[in-house]
Amino acid sequence: MELRSTFQSIISLHQEELPFALQERSTQLPLDGNRIVTVTGIRRCGKSSLLGLTINRLLQQGIPKEHILYVGFDDERFLSMSPENFDELLQAYREMYPDTSLKDVYMFFDEIQLIEGWELFVLRVYKNYCKHIYVTGSTAKMLSEEMASALRGWPDEYREYPLSFKEYLAFKGTKANPFSEAGKAKLAVSFRGYCEEGGFPEVVLEKSKMEKVKILQSYFNTMLFRDMVEHYHIGASPSVVRYFLKRVMNNLTKPTSVNNIYNDLKSQGLKVSKDSLYLWLDYACNIFMFRKVEKYDKSMVKQRSAKYYVADIALRNAVLLPESEDAGKALENIVYLNLERTLGEEDGIFYFYESKECDFVVKKGERVTELIQVCWTLNDDNVEREIGGLIAASSVTGCKQGKIITFSQRETFERDGIRIEVMPIWEME
Repeated sequence: MELRSTFQSIISLHQEELPFALQERSTQLPLDGNRIVTVTGIRRCGKSSLLGLTINRLLQQGIPKEHILYVGFDDERFLSMSPENFDELLQAYREMYPDTSLKDVYMFFDEIQLIEGWELFVLRVYKNYCKHIYVTGSTAKMLSEEMASALRGWPDEYREYPLSFKEYLAFKGTKANPFSEAGKAKLAVSFRGYCEEGGFPEVVLEKSKMEKVKILQSYFNTMLFRDMVEHYHIGASPSVVRYFLKRVMNNLTKPTSVNNIYNDLKSQGLKVSKDSLYLWLDYACNIFMFRKVEKYDKSMVKQRSAKYYVADIALRNAVLLPESEDAGKALENIVYLNLERTLGEEDGIFYFYESKECDFVVKKGERVTELIQVCWTLNDDNVEREIGGLIAASSVTGCKQGKIITFSQRETFERDGIRIEVMPIWEME
């Protein structure tokens, strides 16, 4: 009964707060798809707000607030909750609204993956009571093959990210005409701010630079201790895991050699197996801290050589406190995240490296559709290298569409049968 009372208190509290005062995001969830809607993404990127925005839209359509059942499971009161306790949630709502049928209720379960057996509960509710179910979680395992099997193909899957540059401008209240000189200058200043602040909504809205860094460091520590060490039962010292994650972050835009990190740890007298390091990388990707980009190969034989991009560039800045020369790395990381937002289920992003390197090979289905290089400024010192990478990748992939993403330059030309478009970063959105 104590748990039931807790659920009732939480449901009532959220209903009293409606409608939520929230900034709009680009992603919109369906209102009446009659499917389980799942939303995943890194901690604090705005998944809960996305649920809140969906609730606001339901209220605008005339759904009574009493028909909104919202519970966030990232709450210490649920730490000891077991799968059989889920029924207390349904009973709690029935006691509050005995005349309301569950089929008329919109159920929002935030960070529900923290409770073991959640998927069986959600499937039972969906099959027997309610077709309006929204679920969020901070782990990619929510959408794994095992989970898809458990839910039997019912979910509509959505991925939320930290703010894009366009969303960042909206959160900052910045309006600029990209075709005027004044507007371009304003966008340039704003993008530099975006490279420093990143896209976590709480950080963007915080005024103090010192507090921004503290918030980001707290995010990292929570991911390290709760999402990795505790959740995956890592036996190694958290300081070793922290060192490993920082090494991967420091290697941004370059292939990560787990073997090199392993040897460094070994030389320091720290005992950890190489297989454990590979597992830690998988875990960091599962919680969306890192995004993995493998080397392009026609045979598509899976390789362990890969680049890793971070979910938010400011998170890396706060953890490593990098120098200003990392601007190019920040730009490449942001380009990658922009590309990932456009991917379909059968699409992929790779990097190319043979005699020369191309930052991104974008594959839509079975066809390579785009080759992309990234540099802060295209100049006499690097233009042949950047173009050469596009030509080398084109000769292997057959793709004739190339882009060079820069901070602010724009032009179009052809080289060796390849159409190459140079464009500023903010034109990607």
